[in-house]
Amino acid sequence: MNNIFVYCEIEDGIIADVSLELLTKGRSLANTLGCKLEAVVAGHQLGTVGKQVFPYGVDVLHLFDDARLFPYTPLPHTSILVNLFKKEKPQIAFMGATSIGRDLGPRVSSALGSGLTADCTSLEIGDHEEKKENKVYKNLLYQIRPAFGGNIVATIINPEHRPQMATVREGVMKKEIVDLVYKGETKTYDVSQYVSEADFAVAVIDRQIEKSKTNIKSAPIIIAGGYGVGSKENFQLLYDLAAAIGGEVGASRAAVDAGFCEHERQIGQTGVTVRPKLYIACGISGQIQHIAGMQESSIIISVNNDPAAPINTIADYVITGTVENVIPKMIKYYKQNTK
Repeated sequence: MNNIFVYCEIEDGIIADVSLELLTKGRSLANTLGCKLEAVVAGHQLGTVGKQVFPYGVDVLHLFDDARLFPYTPLPHTSILVNLFKKEKPQIAFMGATSIGRDLGPRVSSALGSGLTADCTSLEIGDHEEKKENKVYKNLLYQIRPAFGGNIVATIINPEHRPQMATVREGVMKKEIVDLVYKGETKTYDVSQYVSEADFAVAVIDRQIEKSKTNIKSAPIIIAGGYGVGSKENFQLLYDLAAAIGGEVGASRAAVDAGFCEHERQIGQTGVTVRPKLYIACGISGQIQHIAGMQESSIIISVNNDPAAPINTIADYVITGTVENVIPKMIKYYKQNTK
């Protein structure tokens, strides 16, 4: 009762990274609140799930194992969460801001009348004073995310209704094991007690998934370009630098919208979140949506012809100049020093 729940996505028997990241954050918040962290997994052949989630500090694992629960379809998974939440009454519930989470979250929150904050960049616990009512709410979930096109950072609260629900994109939170031998309790359920036969009216006959051609999320070096790069042709300079130093190419939303680079390389609030050892930002102004996706990089180098560009304030090193002049020199001197 009144614990923190995380809905964990599973594919081919492996829990999704975004779910493990949310378990890490959930464990931290549970410690703050002095409550338990509970995970919910619905799918088929879930024998190894416990070994995957318990090291992240899960106190209770709720398993719903049925061949009809994989691959994901909306109705049965919605019924499982709605009925489980009515019974267990969590105070907080999280899920990934994935295609599944974005489908499932609104269905569950609507059925429970609880509300939902999407694409949070930070989650914290704090108090709120309602001065008009002279009322203080203790230990609320601060659901923090950019709003109004990134012009402000909004802190959203839900004082009255439970659970307080939020979704988070993959990579926003860190994934950290608490204890490899952490002991939690496993509860296995009779799916028919939570899902009606009508919920299984739709079945997936065949499913085709196109794998991503790039994986910038785990790249140790990223050279990212913004609208300031100027053209798709100039973006080739970034690929040349990436090839020379063993990095991957990323882009800001403005560069992607301009057609300079493909969407799968987009970094930021509406793209992927990265934490490379080295991040070289080329022609990127530094809007809050982009910074949210790369600010935890170990070393940030900004290449920009505007010395007042916002990204320069978070950069470790700033090179003032155009991409056309700076990048060829970086390639030249790197090759000279690595012979």
